[in-house]
Amino acid sequence: MSDEEETKLIFVYNADSGGLFTGLKDTLHKTFRKSTYQCNLCQVTFGAFGMKKDWKNFVNNLDVPVEFKKKDKFKFEFLHKDEFNEKFKVEDAKFPSAYLLYSGTLRLFISQKEMNSVKEIEELKNIVIAKIEEFNL
Repeated sequence: MSDEEETKLIFVYNADSGGLFTGLKDTLHKTFRKSTYQCNLCQVTFGAFGMKKDWKNFVNNLDVPVEFKKKDKFKFEFLHKDEFNEKFKVEDAKFPSAYLLYSGTLRLFISQKEMNSVKEIEELKNIVIAKIEEFNL
């Protein structure tokens, strides 16, 4: 099954990929200079040692309605902005955000404004659930 045939919820961090050094630099930045860190999605869902357990459990155990699963395989994908831009070429993309790839069509799922308003994992989980209902998934 190609990427275009899969159904994905794609979360995009407002950070570039770049290996161990970049990851360490980002971790130190979000730990010691929270007010200047540019990626609220990273701040909310990641700790010093990786993805927070509560968020990881939510993503792995989200119960998406059966009718959404019928046609396509549903999965989550997490990309850095450079990876997303290379893969999807969305001209006006703003980060952090989330997109829904469904039947070969990419649609904004959670906007940058919504993503930046989140302060806790529970809020993000509630937004994801509400959006799934809004999109009739």
